Amino acid sequence: MMPLLWRVLAILFLALGVLGVVLPVLPTVPFLLAAAWCAGRGWPALEQWLIGHPRYGPPIREWRRGQVVSRSAKWAASVSMALGALILQFAPVPLAARIAVPLVMLIVAIWLWQRPEQ
Repeated sequence: MMPLLWRVLAILFLALGVLGVVLPVLPTVPFLLAAAWCAGRGWPALEQWLIGHPRYGPPIREWRRGQVVSRSAKWAASVSMALGALILQFAPVPLAARIAVPLVMLIVAIWLWQRPEQ
């Protein structure tokens, strides 16, 4: 039963990662990291495919090597979060969301910039 659960989670995270390729506000690599992690517990072939992927394999391998995040990825994530926070300010959402979401994004950005780059 557990391998099936890991496979379902891997597919879910992989689907979210694929959506992130076309939706600029949805991150790709974090979902692929989660997909590879879940696949490693229940679907080794998918894990190997993700690790060997020519575009997304290197960030997954670097993360596993020591939570390494490239400077370009940090900038891309930070700019995306800033744009998302700015757009959110003009969206018809409750004030609490317009305050809380950018604060969470700021915390994530601070954490992200503390990750090693090499």
